[in-house]
Amino acid sequence: MTPNVGTVDRIIRVIIGVVAAYLGYRAGGAAAWVGYVVAVIMLGTAALGWCALYRLFGINTCAVKK
Repeated sequence: MTPNVGTVDRIIRVIIGVVAAYLGYRAGGAAAWVGYVVAVIMLGTAALGWCALYRLFGINTCAVKK
């Protein structure tokens, strides 16, 4: 897996992940699960530096040379 998520993108994903986790905590029922799923995806892609959707669409925000 070649990294395709840049530094700024990763920071934004961490912020979105934390906010989604908090909103999931505050919400109830199905909304909580949606928040948790979004949080896991955002935090996971930020930690790995790789996004499957970016790969699918050929997007690369990472400065790493191929």
